[in-house]
Amino acid sequence: MTDSVLALEKVGVRFGGLKAVDSISMNVRRGERRGVIGPNGAGKTTLFNAITGLRPPTTGRVLFEGRDVTRMRPHLRAHRGMSRTFQITNLFQSLSIAENMQLALEGLSPRRFSMLGSRRLRGEEADRIDAALRLSRLDERPGVLVKELSYGEQRQLELAMSLVSRPALLLLDEPAAGLSAAERSVVAEIIGSLSRELTVMLIEHDMDLVLNLVDRVTCLNNGELLVEAPPADIRSNQLVQDVYLGKARRHAAG
Repeated sequence: MTDSVLALEKVGVRFGGLKAVDSISMNVRRGERRGVIGPNGAGKTTLFNAITGLRPPTTGRVLFEGRDVTRMRPHLRAHRGMSRTFQITNLFQSLSIAENMQLALEGLSPRRFSMLGSRRLRGEEADRIDAALRLSRLDERPGVLVKELSYGEQRQLELAMSLVSRPALLLLDEPAAGLSAAERSVVAEIIGSLSRELTVMLIEHDMDLVLNLVDRVTCLNNGELLVEAPPADIRSNQLVQDVYLGKARRHAAG
């Protein structure tokens, strides 16, 4: 088994003449926590889209657990062990926590087009849901409707839904966006408690949060890889400071 869960080889994504991601190469080790940072428009979410298949790369290759998945459709990558959350919540507000979890699990099943509630959960499926809800601190509230949850609790539910598949790689796109300080603390504690059997990539603008959670940081600017280093080095890196102050030029890393 390869030590690299994810390898990007000169991945590029173009929108017409715009290079949203420009020749990014990266290796993420099994069990690693990798932060992806950069100012708005740096290409972070586009990079996640390329990894998960929502926007296949224009150039380069994506290798997942040693297999080339560059042209593989998103649902097939999910079946192979990729899971992802998004910047904006995408939940069924009129359904309960448990029902949203069941839909997330049904999406992985050959029976995914069956109607909700048309079959009973098997024991292993119920165990998966219970375990994911415990990790996300929602296990005592399965019957609560999503519309009755706070925004922070809805983000916790999204985490639970991304964990129910028991992925090998979890990509979190700004999981603390829009949360209060207390809510951010809860989300950080949940991420920090995840097993090292799971590899995590995290986009986050809260620098304190991300630098306290990850082993290594990739900083993007204008679609290019600007710096890649451990958190301690990122804190004192002048190029990173310049990017967040808006001073870095496009080829500052060259």
